[in-house]
Amino acid sequence: MTSTASARVPQEERTRLMRARLLDATVECLVERGFSGTSTTLVSERAGVSRGAQLHHFPTKNDLVVAAVEHLTHVRGAELATAAQRLPRGDRRTRAVLGMLGDHFTSPVFTAALELWVAARTDPALLAAVAPLEQRVGREVHRLTVELLGADEARPGTRELIQATLDLVRGLGLADTITDDARRRDRILDQWATTLDAALDAAPPTHAPQTHEQEKP
Repeated sequence: MTSTASARVPQEERTRLMRARLLDATVECLVERGFSGTSTTLVSERAGVSRGAQLHHFPTKNDLVVAAVEHLTHVRGAELATAAQRLPRGDRRTRAVLGMLGDHFTSPVFTAALELWVAARTDPALLAAVAPLEQRVGREVHRLTVELLGADEARPGTRELIQATLDLVRGLGLADTITDDARRRDRILDQWATTLDAALDAAPPTHAPQTHEQEKP
């Protein structure tokens, strides 16, 4: 390895660590103070990074907060993949999948993302950055849920059941941002696991003929 390469690697690592500190500090601010209470100055102070260095990597607040939520989403995605490997087989699997999703939608990544969704509603520039990220994350969580439940989306109604499941768990996560809703959430997920198992088991065969009234999958 040349001396130039040797010098470059530590610098690259320092840059990576600095960016990570900035992104982690941004998420902390979003969760604690909301979007309006998060500023680039506050983030740089919390991260222990100079304003100049912060502005070099993230020139605007929008750049910073979108990158932070994307960063945390990648981290949370890896955690979901690890949690998925520990899921039980058999009768309790559906409930365990719902519990895993419930943890995801009550995690800091959801709270931080929620702050961005609300702010993006009236900020076209932020919306342009947030919408593609949310769509990508939504597709990935949907795909993972289908895989973990062993659901066949070729069956009429199954895709809608999966989406209804994600809408339900997301809504429960939203309720948890106001008050600790763990007990009620557990009861609802217990019931939904039973309902979901019955609905998936009762789904018509993949090649069942469709009536004109049925929506194409």
